[in-house]
Amino acid sequence: MGTLYRRGTRAMTELVVAHALDSLTRDDLKSFLRLFHRSPLASKSDLLILFPSKTAAFDAAILEENDSFLKLLTRYKSSNVSHSSASFDVTHFTKLSKRERKSGEPIWGRRIRNNSTGNESARVSYGSVAGFDVEELDPENSLSGFLDHVPMSLRRWACYPMLLGRVRRNFKHVMLVDVKEFLILGDPLGRVRTQSLESVLVTRHGKRNSRVDSGVLMGGSRGIRRVCSKMLTDIVRATMHQQVKKKNPVSELGLFNQLVGNDYVLKEVNLIVSTESLGEVSSLSGSGSHNLLSKHGLIRRGKNTTLDVNSALITHLCSFPIDSTVYSECRY
Repeated sequence: MGTLYRRGTRAMTELVVAHALDSLTRDDLKSFLRLFHRSPLASKSDLLILFPSKTAAFDAAILEENDSFLKLLTRYKSSNVSHSSASFDVTHFTKLSKRERKSGEPIWGRRIRNNSTGNESARVSYGSVAGFDVEELDPENSLSGFLDHVPMSLRRWACYPMLLGRVRRNFKHVMLVDVKEFLILGDPLGRVRTQSLESVLVTRHGKRNSRVDSGVLMGGSRGIRRVCSKMLTDIVRATMHQQVKKKNPVSELGLFNQLVGNDYVLKEVNLIVSTESLGEVSSLSGSGSHNLLSKHGLIRRGKNTTLDVNSALITHLCSFPIDSTVYSECRY
């Protein structure tokens, strides 16, 4: 089940589940992957991407970015480029702890028999990358009996119980994130690693806003599974109520905030609401950008229509000698 785009070098204990809404473009996906592959999280976690449907264009983009990542890893590893003049910190992937070096094989793909301890994969660490479409995880489209059209923002919650249930013994911490809305720049799961497996961290939707964001949440595997299960129950209840009362369409963000505000329903979850909102890409140009990255490890693309994030990113990466030999856009 699913598509394995890249088999990692070892078994990971952390999982990033990135969901793609219908409006996601190929360039949006490539930007997300390029920044994820530079983050410390790429050396510690597996990445699963959940799509609304099967799309060959996205498959090609993921394979292209995987290939670029492996080239970067090889070329930076063999170069003498200083960290201050590099866009890619290879030490995230080469400095393994004793426990990491002894960890087992990835759970994705066929088991590989290899008795050699001196091969390349034994000296680097990176996770697997796999993709699923909603038909694989929710084949019956379980919400279709309540809605004429089930948007991806709602249907993804019907996919999580099966997906996270199947891998519940493999991962300690999980992050759910919207590919189009957010970019991973650091190690956001570092904020929850010391918390219990029942803990879930949510962030505010914006400055001066009391709402929390349904596009990103992270925490212990048990806590994330419980929140997903409760959210699916609330979606079903709300859609049934909508049919009877003929009220306005169900709002995923509104339902998520109602759930977060219900202490009784989430009594088995150690809910942590961040007191700070996530910054936007435009704020990275300010003097506080370093602090922003160290605090959150991820950032929102934002609604600034004058800033083409995808173009700005590739222009930045092409300014580095090694990167410019890897990405095809740098050769035009």
